[in-house]
Amino acid sequence: MPFLLCLLMLLSGCGEPPAAPRELNLYIWSEYLDPQIPADFSAKTGVRVNVSLYESSEEMLAKLQHAGGSRQYDLAVVSNMLVPTLVQLKLIQALDHGRIPNRQNLDALFLDPAYDPGNRHSLAYQWGTVGLLYNQAKLPGLESSWGVLFDPGKERGSFVLIDEMRDQLGAALLFLGHSANSTDPEELRQAGQLVLGAKKSARFRGFEGGVGGKNKVAAGLADLAVVWSGDALRAIEEDPKGELAYLVPREGSLIWADVMVIPAQAPDPGAAHQFIDYLLDAQVGAQLSRYTRYASPNQAAHPLLPKEDLENPVLYPPPEILSRLEYQREVGEQVRLYDEVWTEVKSR
Repeated sequence: MPFLLCLLMLLSGCGEPPAAPRELNLYIWSEYLDPQIPADFSAKTGVRVNVSLYESSEEMLAKLQHAGGSRQYDLAVVSNMLVPTLVQLKLIQALDHGRIPNRQNLDALFLDPAYDPGNRHSLAYQWGTVGLLYNQAKLPGLESSWGVLFDPGKERGSFVLIDEMRDQLGAALLFLGHSANSTDPEELRQAGQLVLGAKKSARFRGFEGGVGGKNKVAAGLADLAVVWSGDALRAIEEDPKGELAYLVPREGSLIWADVMVIPAQAPDPGAAHQFIDYLLDAQVGAQLSRYTRYASPNQAAHPLLPKEDLENPVLYPPPEILSRLEYQREVGEQVRLYDEVWTEVKSR
């Protein structure tokens, strides 16, 4: 009887249910991943990639910390400056380098970084700068200074500020001659007052993420915006009139790297390691940067990138610009000073 029962179950398709397909849940900035890449990865591995988007680091951190995100996502792409905080809060887990052989493709600049010694918890995804995207036709000869936002006497057009606390306050600190990582309460107060003054200007057109600011300039809804370099390059390349340009102010700016991390309670860390290794493949790394229009940290991908990209100063800044750039650093408990200043700016 058991034999006949089993036979009937097999014939009727009621045997062991098929294994559920594996899924990878990715948390990432908008417009930051060529849709073909997860599609190709799924075709190769059978792992389906579900992509969830965020628009600011504050939103991302709140989701991981308070909304169960560390259990919801398998992989996240985050700002390098947040790695120490994520480690301290136990929101991300250590990487298994043995499962990521393509790690060797990274440029030495992104191996053993100060924000994550030994790349214990993160590996670089893309990198770039913070600067100003502007319309040259409306603002010919625009002064290369943060003063076009913070000095009423130098304001020349409508503008968008970036909705990223450290980036926007960092720009104000640099304009004042301070470090973008200052923890001096008075310096931060002065920076906050500059940003608040810009917010209250009749030329102010809102706070936006890098994509939102880029879109407003491209649509003619603002004359300039604080954006990330890749968003600027995409707008420049898509501008039919050739009127858009990007500059890094003479007072200096920020250089950043976005990195891949695995949340502490990721449902499928194995799939996360697979996808990290896939993204660090030379061919895939080149494909990624061709899409995002950001600089690739993948040295092995560089020979596969267009020569004009590698020679484009918006993507790969020359030494004289690099010398004026500052990485954001973890400021520990002093981040509360930034939070207080930023809250005042946003609420008034």
